[in-house]
Amino acid sequence: MRNILITGGAGFIGSHVVRLFVNKYPDYNIINLDALTYAGNLENLKDIEGKSNYTFIKADICDYKTINSIFSKYKIDGVIHLAAESHVDRSIKDPFSFAKTNVMGTLCLLQAAQNYWEGDFNNKLFYHISTDEVYGSLEEEGFFTETTSYDPHSPYSASKASSDHFVRAFHDTYSLPIVISNCSNNYGANQFPEKLIPLFINNICNNKPLPVYGKGENVRDWLYVEDHAKAIEIIFHKGKLGDTYNIGGFNEWKNIDLIKILIKTVDKLLGRKEGASEKLITYVKDRAGHDYRYAIDSSKLKNELGWEPSLQFEEGIEQTVQWYLENEEWVKNVTSGEYQKYYKEMYE
Repeated sequence: MRNILITGGAGFIGSHVVRLFVNKYPDYNIINLDALTYAGNLENLKDIEGKSNYTFIKADICDYKTINSIFSKYKIDGVIHLAAESHVDRSIKDPFSFAKTNVMGTLCLLQAAQNYWEGDFNNKLFYHISTDEVYGSLEEEGFFTETTSYDPHSPYSASKASSDHFVRAFHDTYSLPIVISNCSNNYGANQFPEKLIPLFINNICNNKPLPVYGKGENVRDWLYVEDHAKAIEIIFHKGKLGDTYNIGGFNEWKNIDLIKILIKTVDKLLGRKEGASEKLITYVKDRAGHDYRYAIDSSKLKNELGWEPSLQFEEGIEQTVQWYLENEEWVKNVTSGEYQKYYKEMYE
């Protein structure tokens, strides 16, 4: 029996992790803690909300008193920490929110774990999920490895780098059993349409402009979200305490090339003429501090724990587009109200 607290479990990546653990480990009690801010959505988990080993708690990870009480009430022995502010554009407009949630929220969880476990760390684990953006930017060659120096360039990546440092500090200072993973860009079902892939799928479907930063030459490595969830499961159970694992898709794309793949896929599935939506591409002023290239070397995770991506990118993209086309009501619900105001501020 394990009692595992998963933070941010109603969000994009978190919901896939919660579903995997609830379904695969019926003897584990999974406690999903989420503040249900704009990107948290319980509709993402309707298929498991009635499971006997699943509990949802609406709470803020910065509420130290509540976090302490959750550890005591549910006898938490494992934490998978995904809750975070994660959109770079938002961090440029509001860096304070990112510092509060990503740094102070992580510190609240670390302190609560340290207090509740009281030095009895047998069969305990604090697993912190981070991002490849903490490493900064690459040129045409090279890859991020677990020993790459940190060089964050945005308020978002700076806040995640700081949280990583706090996690390692608790391990070094208090011997808290921790593990960290840094992942590349995720894509798949249930992603809030502020991120590139769901944003552009939605815009192509509705014949809206596709805002491309600069010339679209920036390069990202893309990871299918269900593959990421499986990597998290493996690292949680088999990862070496105090260690770091990079999770990537071995799948680099220039933004403009990715966008053309999306256009081709959406047009095909909607029965449009192939490439008809390329006319929607609209080049806009580049984002401040826009990193040129991210690329992750996941060979440590593959060699030590046996994980590797399961899907080719074109297959994953087609599955993802199909999901959004089949779940118009979900998209409609999350893009109503405040989202329209945010969209105008950010992209119009």
